[in-house]
Amino acid sequence: MLFGKIEYLNLLPFHIFMKRFAPSSQIKMSMEYKKSVPAKINVEFKYRRVDAAFISSIEAKRYKNVKLGIIARKDVKSVLVIPDTEAKKDKESATSNVLVNVLGLSGEVLIGDKALRYALANDNYIDLAKVWNERYKLPFVFAVLALHKDIKVYKKIEKLFGKRPVRIPQYLLEKAAKRVGIEKNDVLEYLQLISYELDQKAQRGLNKFYKEAAKII
Repeated sequence: MLFGKIEYLNLLPFHIFMKRFAPSSQIKMSMEYKKSVPAKINVEFKYRRVDAAFISSIEAKRYKNVKLGIIARKDVKSVLVIPDTEAKKDKESATSNVLVNVLGLSGEVLIGDKALRYALANDNYIDLAKVWNERYKLPFVFAVLALHKDIKVYKKIEKLFGKRPVRIPQYLLEKAAKRVGIEKNDVLEYLQLISYELDQKAQRGLNKFYKEAAKII
């Protein structure tokens, strides 16, 4: 099993879960990772160089998936546009580069850990998930756990991951905070903004995004 791993902070709980609570030791032993940013993982998944991954929502519609994603119920602080700057896409992104156009905004797009650092240090930004929620009263789904095979395995992962909160050990919390360049409390506060369950309301948000994106693509 080759899994496309995005090493953004928003997936820290999932990666800890995969190490601890994968359905069997055999799965743990067979799980290998290919690490990159979302835009590159999309390509790896498309060409089947990974078997499963959280891929950008804008790319996920054509693939099988389980009911897990990277979801913002309101604001997110890690997907931003910096207004009053030259319009510029984030090369690591796919979904957010489309979302900024869906929302009719302009400026430099920032996603991921660098965007979170920016949001914690500045106030001249627009949170795209917040604007989406204010406009449509729906969550925004940035990525979906899609797969090419092993559907039964990932259904089990879906079920187990939702059973209980993932406790982040202090040493991993400190490591993540240091890697991103923020405080430990900022990590914990940020993770409270992220949801992973692709429930009915999140699915409605995803369907709405597809509908609005189709108008501009």
